[in-house]
Amino acid sequence: MKRTWNQLLEEARAAVPEVTIDDVRGRLVGNGGTVHLIDVREREEYREGHLEGALSLPRGFLEMRIEETVADRNAPIIAYCQGGTRSLIAGKILHEMGYANVVSMIGGFGAWKGAGYAWVADRQFTADQLQRYSRHFLLPEVGEIGQAKLLDARVLLIGAGGLGSPTAYYLAAAGVGTIGIVDDDTVDRSNLQRQILHNEERVGMPKVESARLTLTGLNPDVKVIGYQERVNSENIMRLIADYDIIVDGCDNFPTRYLVNDACVFTGKTNVHGSIFQFEGQTTVFKPGDGPCYRCLFPEPPPPGAAPSCAEAGVLGVLPGLIGCIQAVETVKQILGVGRSLVGRLLHIDTLSMEIRQMRLRKDPECPVCGVAPTIRELIDYEEFCGLRAGHAA
Repeated sequence: MKRTWNQLLEEARAAVPEVTIDDVRGRLVGNGGTVHLIDVREREEYREGHLEGALSLPRGFLEMRIEETVADRNAPIIAYCQGGTRSLIAGKILHEMGYANVVSMIGGFGAWKGAGYAWVADRQFTADQLQRYSRHFLLPEVGEIGQAKLLDARVLLIGAGGLGSPTAYYLAAAGVGTIGIVDDDTVDRSNLQRQILHNEERVGMPKVESARLTLTGLNPDVKVIGYQERVNSENIMRLIADYDIIVDGCDNFPTRYLVNDACVFTGKTNVHGSIFQFEGQTTVFKPGDGPCYRCLFPEPPPPGAAPSCAEAGVLGVLPGLIGCIQAVETVKQILGVGRSLVGRLLHIDTLSMEIRQMRLRKDPECPVCGVAPTIRELIDYEEFCGLRAGHAA
């Protein structure tokens, strides 16, 4: 049966109760998440201003996304648009889908804003950013709020080598706003088999400068800060001070223990990765939420027992796999989504293509993060490990 627009509106009004902006304001006071506020306008409208706490579900996506947004069909829902009409139609659709407690706000956002009630505006993305991050915007776990978190994040990479290269590449592509890179080395031709930040033309160039050229060329949104120095006990605290997350991509034990202890002392998350020939492993050390590196390895292996890549060799693709996982874990930490590798170690053997996962437990007797820590300040890590520090993988 054909129906006019006015008939559709009357049917919607008969099915969906309407409430005033004052009623909505009263319901939202001390809400505590019991009322779901749904903005059914287009994303451009929502981006320019919306009620605080409102979820953006444009009419074109409402039916597809509502079940993953509000699973309980008896949950109270307040729908609003710009003037109160589209939300009525949306409310009727939700009613037909079985949502029994839906109301529409009379006058919509226009009336709310006109009354002088509080509202918020999200980050205003540029046209280039809207295009660049469009696939992130489609993910409910990321969206525009998550992308704003990524752009505001500050991540420090220890090493611009085999592990640091893919990690930095994908963090820059994802739009992590500030990426710091610590590496005192220069590009060598032997690096190019695995260190994809660099190329033939940059042999002899400082790695931090090569990394900056690559990453800013990939994404001009990203600010890359290079530190052409070797990480040591004297500079580590200064280097990590302004960053939220530390990504450990080194290939030597003194630096691993140093980064671990500094992160524990400052409460910073350490996304760890390591590689050896055809095998690699990665985990996340988050102070207060799981074990630290010393919980796993209280003492370093004897000198020479675990040679570096320069001594033992490494499959060029392997650091790409581990570095990509480090990038994923870093992004998850920034967004606060998913199940992280905190308390778990992921091990990959590329020869057999076997992936194992091991549960990690916090050691209550750990000298750094245990119940009664005995190490409260940085130590001489080269002496502790009985060897000289090497370079990044």
